[in-house]
Amino acid sequence: MKRLLGLLSLALVAIVMRTPAQAADVICYNCPPQWADWASMLKAVKADLGYDIPFDNKNSGQALSQLLAEKANPVADFGYFGVNFGMKAKSLDVLEAYKPKGWDDVPAGLKDAEGGWTTIHSGTLGLFINKDALGGKPVPACWKDLLKADYKGMVGYLDPSSAAVGYVGAVAVNIGLGGSESNFSPAIEFFKGLHKNDAIVPKQTSYARVVSGEIPILFDYDFNAYRAKYTEKGNFVFVIPCEGTVVFPYVVGLAKNGPNKDKAKKVLDYLLSDKGQAIWTNAYLRPARPIELPAAVKAKFLPDSDYARAKSVDWAKLESVQKGFTDRYLADVR
Repeated sequence: MKRLLGLLSLALVAIVMRTPAQAADVICYNCPPQWADWASMLKAVKADLGYDIPFDNKNSGQALSQLLAEKANPVADFGYFGVNFGMKAKSLDVLEAYKPKGWDDVPAGLKDAEGGWTTIHSGTLGLFINKDALGGKPVPACWKDLLKADYKGMVGYLDPSSAAVGYVGAVAVNIGLGGSESNFSPAIEFFKGLHKNDAIVPKQTSYARVVSGEIPILFDYDFNAYRAKYTEKGNFVFVIPCEGTVVFPYVVGLAKNGPNKDKAKKVLDYLLSDKGQAIWTNAYLRPARPIELPAAVKAKFLPDSDYARAKSVDWAKLESVQKGFTDRYLADVR
């Protein structure tokens, strides 16, 4: 009897200590429910494939750091990254080649030729604004407006030394204010001014903080702003700054030697399938494959004339200069 009780106790301890990774069918690093509506996507994956994938609130940089830390004993099965971090992950050998079904339909500039990473959707960087939290101040129309005293303590952007969207915001500002891949001085000077204006600099996705009014103005993507505008209580708008902005792809990659490789491959196939790509459009994301936005979805976007200010840039070049910008930002701004 004592031996039986002892075995039962050990079994209970094992159940209590069971980690989410052990309980899940597939592990994704950086699949947060409030970002790009991963909540709906992973619910659909569960319904159609039967796989449980836990939400994961890392950002791109944190996901890459974790993959590197676990390189000898991988935990994750796939990762989701801003394209610059996807490139880094491939170069640091924590991703392995896989070309999901539908890969051939993805334009050449949106995928690694060897299958190391593949774009699943893209967004346009701009200003996600809670109008009710502006205290009667006008909605800013330009990057330079944010330096005005009117917006002191109201502007947030994710940390560009860690989060992909943070670096995209820096690139957007830099391009809009006349900089280039070899000259980030306009962005550095802008962020210096923004810090004098008491900027808020979180490391994690901050959708909820805009919805609550804690951050009235956030550098963010169109898909988050439209989601708030059409699904949350409040008065939300998306602004493409007058000086211009950039379009940014988000990618997935198969973790090298991940524990559930075959299941993860099926998930990546699903993300690029017709149904998966349609789910992204319902979340106001541009699909990677050449699938038209449904008319009802497109009607909720800003006019094409506004999107004409959004440029496609060479993210491979920008990835190669990212460390230089980050070092300068940490030294001169933070």
